[in-house]
Amino acid sequence: MAHLTSHHTLPAFPEGLKTAPLVSVSFAKLQNNDEGSSADFFQACKELGFFYLDFVGSQLGETIISEAEELNKVQKEFFALPNEVKDVYGRPHLHPFYAYRYTETEGEDENGAPLRNANYNLRKDDILGQCERLACHPLIFQYQDLFERYVRHCRAAVDVLLEHLNKHLQLPPGTLANLHRIHERSGDHVRFTQNHPGAFNEERARMAEHTDFGSLTILFNWLGGLQVRLPENDEWVYVNPVPGSCIVNLGDAMVKFTAGILRSNIHRVVPAPSTQAHLMRNSLVFFTRPEDKVILKRLKGGIIDAQPQSNQPEPEMTSHEWIILKGTGRLPGVFTSKGFEGKARNPVAQAPPVAVSIPA
Repeated sequence: MAHLTSHHTLPAFPEGLKTAPLVSVSFAKLQNNDEGSSADFFQACKELGFFYLDFVGSQLGETIISEAEELNKVQKEFFALPNEVKDVYGRPHLHPFYAYRYTETEGEDENGAPLRNANYNLRKDDILGQCERLACHPLIFQYQDLFERYVRHCRAAVDVLLEHLNKHLQLPPGTLANLHRIHERSGDHVRFTQNHPGAFNEERARMAEHTDFGSLTILFNWLGGLQVRLPENDEWVYVNPVPGSCIVNLGDAMVKFTAGILRSNIHRVVPAPSTQAHLMRNSLVFFTRPEDKVILKRLKGGIIDAQPQSNQPEPEMTSHEWIILKGTGRLPGVFTSKGFEGKARNPVAQAPPVAVSIPA
């Protein structure tokens, strides 16, 4: 995969470091409806909620790898822009969630300004022209075709995964797909992420613990730093980036839809380990979420009907309401099949509270 990825240009992930036991699932085999690979995939979705999706050997998969490498270059260009330029596209003034955001960290740049760990959320509906577009830097428009291809290809891969989940859950055909139609408004988005090297800080690490609050997440990492909490003993372990594979994890929506059959696992991002600790760390994420109007509640049918009924009914809300509340720190930090766990976290200290009833 050296010809497709840039992993070989970076220091290797340290040997001997305990890593998360992620199963590797061949996307090409899923495309061909290989029963063994499909079973491994479903088991991973139930047990850890994280797995490697091996794109090697799939035309669509290898296209996504190539596009991810190109977008990694684009995000580095964006984060290199002056702070005052990036701030124009920041939250909450641009949007409570789909915008640039940052937290200050130790150290200063060449102009004496505090260093920033930052991310930038670009929603699918802006990229595909399905809504009134939020303001963005000309750099984003320059690569419009790349963004659009990447979004459509990631969604095509997600559709394959949803179809396999639908089959194993024994739901009526198209149940999950009809909650995630690409042409409908949703919280799907591309995220750029950049973190400066720094020492491990236990308090910051705890503040970063979370579950994703959508359906499926496609993540490309080039350095270590992602950690998952093992369900059996609560131990935090690194996830080793694998060339040719993305990391996929399930979010809270899939727990809600399946009454806890599928798992949305707690994870966090910390500084890269030893051999990579001195480097700037970038990640590229594509989040898939249910359509904005979908009510997040238990689905009916298939093996879900055999799941125990909850004794603690939760207020129903739409996917859009859930995203805004969770994304701005007004819901508890993590969600499990038993409900919320822990206190609400405030991922961006400088962002003021917002109301749920916001412009889409």
